[in-house]
Amino acid sequence: MTDTDSGLSHADTAPAGHLAAIAAGHAGRIEQQVGKVAGTEDSTPLKFHVAVAADAYLQLDDVVSTRRQVPGHGTVTTSGVVTEVVARHEGAAFDSDVFLIADGILPAHVQEIAEVTTTRVDPECYVPPRPGEVAIRATGADRDAALYFDRMDTRIPVGIGRDGEPIYLNLEFLDGTRGAHVSISGISGVATKTSFALFLLHSLFTSGALGGRAVNAKALVFSVKGEDLLFVDQPNARLNEPLRAAYGRLGLPARPFVSVGFYAPPLPGDTTGRPHVTGRTSGVTAFWWTLAEFCESELLPYVFTDVADEKNQYTMVVHQVTGRLRREARPAGNDGAVTVDGIVLRTWEEMIEFISRRVTDEATRPLWAGPAVGTGTVNAFVRRLRSSQRPLTPLLRGDLSAVTDRPVGHSVDTSRHQVTVVDLHNLPERAQRFVVGVVLAAETERKEQAGPGGLLFTMIDELNKYAPREGSSPIKDVLLDIAERGRSLGIILIGAQQTASEVERRIVSNSSIKIVGRLDPAEATRPEYGFLPKGQRQRATLARPGTMFVSQPEIPVPLAVEFPFPAWATRLSEVSELAFAEPASANGLASPKGAAGEEVRPGPFDKLPAAADDRWLDDFDDGAVEEPPPF
Repeated sequence: MTDTDSGLSHADTAPAGHLAAIAAGHAGRIEQQVGKVAGTEDSTPLKFHVAVAADAYLQLDDVVSTRRQVPGHGTVTTSGVVTEVVARHEGAAFDSDVFLIADGILPAHVQEIAEVTTTRVDPECYVPPRPGEVAIRATGADRDAALYFDRMDTRIPVGIGRDGEPIYLNLEFLDGTRGAHVSISGISGVATKTSFALFLLHSLFTSGALGGRAVNAKALVFSVKGEDLLFVDQPNARLNEPLRAAYGRLGLPARPFVSVGFYAPPLPGDTTGRPHVTGRTSGVTAFWWTLAEFCESELLPYVFTDVADEKNQYTMVVHQVTGRLRREARPAGNDGAVTVDGIVLRTWEEMIEFISRRVTDEATRPLWAGPAVGTGTVNAFVRRLRSSQRPLTPLLRGDLSAVTDRPVGHSVDTSRHQVTVVDLHNLPERAQRFVVGVVLAAETERKEQAGPGGLLFTMIDELNKYAPREGSSPIKDVLLDIAERGRSLGIILIGAQQTASEVERRIVSNSSIKIVGRLDPAEATRPEYGFLPKGQRQRATLARPGTMFVSQPEIPVPLAVEFPFPAWATRLSEVSELAFAEPASANGLASPKGAAGEEVRPGPFDKLPAAADDRWLDDFDDGAVEEPPPF
């Protein structure tokens, strides 16, 4: 709507209580009257109420507009989103009157009143809508204007609104132009956080919004819940024509991710470097760090990932030993082993024993632990170092050949594919934190050296585990660095967590886009969700899988969206054909029958029938069993 839109904006321009199609000033535009601005409730520039006509309705999330003539400004259009709807009997005095009214004994009138929270005033003359003014359901260009879609130079679809039309995100608040980072919160099992994050990446890479930058745009995905994300390059066998049509309504192709690289840790106890996976037995590369890389890159601090560690004095020993290893360690052969003080170290266990002897021996302790470090501090360091033996032994190796047909064959490499999936589910929690911290630190350093250019969208689930609200750790420091200056480096964080209240405040506050799925009722009351209106907080405790509330800076009210079922396989049973493009190995070597040479067999539940409309039964986020309403 513009100042020149005449429309029919006064109470006397249409029959009261009649749902009408009103011809507007623009040729071909039809406006649907839904009621009039109510006079029994206060009307302000930021919130007003609409008395709904008898043959009309308004539901939550509908977009409504009304106009009034203002001297010196012309037609002022106030638009907003319905945030509450109430129905009541006018004329009733007692609760029991409803029975008399139903029997026709007591006269009364049923009235519905919709609360509308203002999203846009055009032009910006903040006057309240006048009681009696016609209220219309905003559609087409009017809807785009009410939700600021008309001002988004580049936008990406994130789902379908309650009115059946696409909802968009402003790319400038996601790619670092005006803001960056995404925070996704919701209960595990029904919030579909991982599903939505992957859909967001799919929309980014296939909508065309990135333009020429799509060539250098990458995604790094850490998978911590099973092997479900190891099939995102395969079509979903359950994808039918209605679901394809849902993608078509959003202007997106219904296809899996095209360019994907998969990484998994090596099989424990195996000296050939086979990836530790079972469902997908080809197309997966094993990753690890050699002891030589461990020493040269100063990775020892990431071994101590407990957030309370930085509060203890033994961290001084950590930094002292880290510097000593960097200066003294020398490569021994081509398998990643190192020589320190004439001793060859090939396993993490041997490295632990060597360091422990150096920091506890009276002759070498001043050099390795520091000149003024007490025995208690050294013992605290040794205890924590020894506790890392089991979780980190598969990842820190000096017994696997690092010579391959391609450089860094054992390292996570985001440059070779558009999407890189790092599978962590087989690793203990401590090892998961080590991998996330080291990989993110390496990517940050790489982006700093490369300078501004390509974008790296980094998706991390269970963010509260890596960046908790209290305490500090090397991993938390890396994530904070990304949240605070990653925008300038081209690193965009997409963090998912069950409880945003348990994540470092600065990370959440630096996220321009905030998204909420199903919330725990107690969690919904926390101040971290203050961006949700009261009604949406309550609705978030009832939301079904596939429904999300999306908040972005330009739109004052979060928008409810439904996003379509994944077009990519979310588990092995959804892969139509067990054929993968790339071989699985530690170093790029072919493995025709699978990593362990075994024949791939179907799962025991693959032949069980699924409900025809059970669209979210197999959601790979966390096994949700509820289903949303039809798309």
